[in-house]
Amino acid sequence: MARTDHPCFDHARRARVGAAERLFNPGFRMLLLTRGRYVARLAETQHDLTAAQALRHRSFLARRGMAAQEGRDSDAFDAMCRHVLIAERASGALVCCYRLLAFRAGQSLSGSYAAQVYDLRALDGFAGAKLELGRFCLDPAWHDPDILRLAWGAMAQIVDAEAIGLLFGCSSFEGADWAPHTPALALLRNHLAPAPWMPARKAAEVFDFARHLRDTPVDLRLAMQTLPPLLRTYLAMAGWVSDHAVLDHALDTLHVFTAVEIAKIPPARARALRAVSDDPGAASPIDAARKVS
Repeated sequence: MARTDHPCFDHARRARVGAAERLFNPGFRMLLLTRGRYVARLAETQHDLTAAQALRHRSFLARRGMAAQEGRDSDAFDAMCRHVLIAERASGALVCCYRLLAFRAGQSLSGSYAAQVYDLRALDGFAGAKLELGRFCLDPAWHDPDILRLAWGAMAQIVDAEAIGLLFGCSSFEGADWAPHTPALALLRNHLAPAPWMPARKAAEVFDFARHLRDTPVDLRLAMQTLPPLLRTYLAMAGWVSDHAVLDHALDTLHVFTAVEIAKIPPARARALRAVSDDPGAASPIDAARKVS
């Protein structure tokens, strides 16, 4: 039996609006979304945020033998973002989380996390609101595909409520050495950003894979095996990437800027996202975006 005393089910507490949530439309609250054993909700308290930071630490650092102070992965952007939590209903265990930062139509992306290492001025002219997805992680001990499905279902609900036109962020490869990632990077040459939206170089150390690997044959099977799961999902939604990767030696990662234009998500993928919502017959934000594109 599910624990109704767990914070996920504390309706009085959920009625209080957290500071991060007020950065978005104050009249909107993400519905309590469920799938199988799991429930998705917004973080509402400092305790919620601390739990998310601890999960990020286990997923990004501790699992790879690295450690951060107090066992948490945190930065200044946490206070500006809305945090989505996926928990197992029976135990209350946090199994997945990510954070979101919204930008109004016409608003500069200079305040985004990605803009620290990518020049995103070209995207300032993108029509419609934009949403940055960051710190997406799964508990390394959990391997249920329903977790990822619910995470993206919750994302679709927020995209709908905020009338988002572009979802963007950074997708990371483990290991800052680009050579082991050659198959995946060679594949990404076929998924580059449209010229008007292409991010420019800003970081001190980058690998220009579009140029250096232009003659490297694409091994699709090997590339798909080595693509990070988040990046694989972006590409399945017709996403695109920067033409260069940023090397982060501090975290021993290599990452690419990634974006999805909501109006261009394939119909089959749109239906899959809509199927996770509480109202399967409701109009999908992706469908609506397609009609006006």
